[in-house]
Amino acid sequence: MPSERFVDALNEQIAREFAAAQQYTAIGAWYESQTLPRLAEFFNEQAEEERGHARKMIQYLLDTGAPVRIGAVPAPRCDFADHVEPIRTGLEQERQNTVEISKLFEIARETRDHASEVFMHWFITEQVEEERVMGDLLQVAERVRDFPMMLEEFLAREGDKLRDE
Repeated sequence: MPSERFVDALNEQIAREFAAAQQYTAIGAWYESQTLPRLAEFFNEQAEEERGHARKMIQYLLDTGAPVRIGAVPAPRCDFADHVEPIRTGLEQERQNTVEISKLFEIARETRDHASEVFMHWFITEQVEEERVMGDLLQVAERVRDFPMMLEEFLAREGDKLRDE
């Protein structure tokens, strides 16, 4: 079984993953209200991905016989000044998540929990991709700040490639 310290930290991360999913769902709803369906779809897919990360962590705890204690999730931010601000919010969220994932890896390493350290490798790699995708999307959003439909067009044309690089 993983160390108690790792289990506690992973349970906290599960709540953060669900909170990220909630934030992405709120962003998706905001884009939908602005009639920007490609952005709405992009962020709804991000929400599903974050829920998947939480489920993967829950399954790991169950597989190792550790207790699952999912914490409270704060209300997400729902209002934004323009179409760029939600993407910036997403990038900040991913950057913070990278810090927390790195802390989990360090806890596993410090407690000589090799199985948990290996488990965390996937999440470290995933965070590199998450930050890159959100950062790339923010760059494009900043370039087309005055023309939000160009961002929609970019996602229609390049959205799949953005995620698969």
